[in-house]
Amino acid sequence: MKYDFVAVGDITTDAFIRLKDAEELMDHGVRELCVRFGDKVPYEEVTEVRAVGNAANAAVSAHRIGLSSAFVSWMGDDENGRHCLDTLRSQGVADEYVTVEKDKKTNYHYVLMFGPERTILIKHENYTYHLPATLEAPRYLYFSSISETAREFHHEVAAYVRAHPETKLAFQPGTFQIKLGAEELKDVYAVTEFFFCNKEEAQLILKSKESDVKKLMEGIRALGPKIVVVTDGPNGSNILDDSGAWHIPMYPDPAPPKNRTGAGDATASTTVAYVALGLPPHEALMRGLINAASVVQGIGAQTKLLPHDEIEVWYGKRPADFVATAL
Repeated sequence: MKYDFVAVGDITTDAFIRLKDAEELMDHGVRELCVRFGDKVPYEEVTEVRAVGNAANAAVSAHRIGLSSAFVSWMGDDENGRHCLDTLRSQGVADEYVTVEKDKKTNYHYVLMFGPERTILIKHENYTYHLPATLEAPRYLYFSSISETAREFHHEVAAYVRAHPETKLAFQPGTFQIKLGAEELKDVYAVTEFFFCNKEEAQLILKSKESDVKKLMEGIRALGPKIVVVTDGPNGSNILDDSGAWHIPMYPDPAPPKNRTGAGDATASTTVAYVALGLPPHEALMRGLINAASVVQGIGAQTKLLPHDEIEVWYGKRPADFVATAL
């Protein structure tokens, strides 16, 4: 079957641990989560959320919006992996491209929550990364966070997209992919249609201290991506494509956020999905910001992902200042 949307990346279980005895400090120019070393640190609750990760979240998001969606990933032959597969299927995402490796563990991450913010303890297992030989070229291939052991796999993805010009690549780099740098991944950037990152990540990729977000987007676009989105936290999001550069403010929170995990994934995947449905990129990004505003109202990156009809309801109720403004 040819799918509209195929996401590629690691899958994990997130264990959300709400801390009780902790404090937030500002030191060394960054926000820090502080607990006393050597203590027994109490927590309020723990919530396990299966079948998540940047690409998994994107696959679920695209399916809820109305695209046929599949997932390329790797996992261990263990109980955690079986739970993840069951959850993936229950969300309507095809799993025919998921590889189960014997004697390997499935990724399991710990999310330390304090207020609406979080710090994630991550460990990516070492799998045998290859695209499935049976992968029929989708309309959109969405590539995101993956293990640092998958260095060569990036070039396989780039070669696949070059060989299938009917497939458009969306690239939302994870921590390791940003750390690799644009030169190492120049073949991936060269074939990218949609690119998503935040302002600080753009500065890292470009090795620049530039603060003008339009110039940062132009710098990313010069690497190859045709449509560049750079988010900027409470300052909103920005997009650059053939129609020009646009700024869109955050969609106002309907209630205080519970957890911000998955907001970026919702923004990126929803934007791609709505372009697939025919909207101009900056109008698609507005829907992405709406989905992100919903996601932060729940615990877990997929819990509050909206279907197409509900996104349009939110859009219909948008405040007057929720508009795309030319930069």
